[in-house]
Amino acid sequence: MELFAILFWTFIVSYSSVRLAKPLAYRVGLVDKPNERKHHDGAIPLIGGIAIFIGVMSAIMIFLPHNQILNLYLLSAAIILLLGVLDDRHDLKVSYRMAVQALSACIMIFGAGLYLESLGNIFGLFELHLSHIGILITIVAVIGAINAFNMVDGIDGLAGMLSIVTFSGLAILFAQAGNVAWILPVLFIAAICAYLTFNLGWPNRRAKKIFMGDAGSMLIGLTVVWLLVYGSQGDSVAFRPVTALWVIALPLMDMAAIMFRRVRKGQSPFKPDRNHLHHICMRAGLTQRQSLVLITIFASVIVCAGIVAESMAIPEWVMFISFILLYLVYSYSIQNIWKIVKRIRMLADRDIG
Repeated sequence: MELFAILFWTFIVSYSSVRLAKPLAYRVGLVDKPNERKHHDGAIPLIGGIAIFIGVMSAIMIFLPHNQILNLYLLSAAIILLLGVLDDRHDLKVSYRMAVQALSACIMIFGAGLYLESLGNIFGLFELHLSHIGILITIVAVIGAINAFNMVDGIDGLAGMLSIVTFSGLAILFAQAGNVAWILPVLFIAAICAYLTFNLGWPNRRAKKIFMGDAGSMLIGLTVVWLLVYGSQGDSVAFRPVTALWVIALPLMDMAAIMFRRVRKGQSPFKPDRNHLHHICMRAGLTQRQSLVLITIFASVIVCAGIVAESMAIPEWVMFISFILLYLVYSYSIQNIWKIVKRIRMLADRDIG
């Protein structure tokens, strides 16, 4: 009953924050306007991330006991949220964004003492300890996770649904290990559900649309990487490091495949385009809603596979090799998607004939 009350509080505060922030967003210009890459009607308020943060933060401040790690997380989350709001409003340079993201990583590393010290027995021969190089790798991982969720935010509901899938996986892994950290991802799920009622118009289709904005996607990416590092490192781990790859698999694979494609073309890996998985699904003939459902199911299957493998204590090297093979298949499919779609259509036409 107490948990229900906390989740209900988080949902209501996030929902109410959207209602209160909408007029202010129009007034200060915190809106997303259509352009050559963004095809939507009118100016849409970019306040979803702010509402999610207020809902989660208020629940933490009122209902949860505090410790140094939680306080430092809230500090880094506030910094990332502010960065996202400024980016939504002024479209900051990539170098500025990465500098602040690195700062938030340093708060986690040097403040909370959380960093990737071990990658586990991913080669099947020995546990791979990173020593001090783990600090650099952690900074890269934080920047990567933040931008993975930022890049995947391309159609209505996608960043929110993929976040719910990832947070659900994290909650299950922490709960299985008896670690109370499961409450944080559950709070985020409640707050994201409040956001989705506006973003997807469900169940109230008359609710005026809002977007999560960079503030929301960056906040979610930061939170996910904090939980992944916290849960996979230290003396009392909730899950093995390799399992973290499966929990964040689809956003991570999509980002890596897209950046690889851009570099091959001689472009900046951070240059926006319309070649993400959701764009490809839509160009292949699916609607936005169909693309959302298909991608969410795909992500859920991968996360569930990771949880099952963790529960069954599948050897880490098997999980690691399986993930690499999954990424290679995904990357090849993305690079050759039109050949694959053409082949499928030919086979379908042949069966009909």
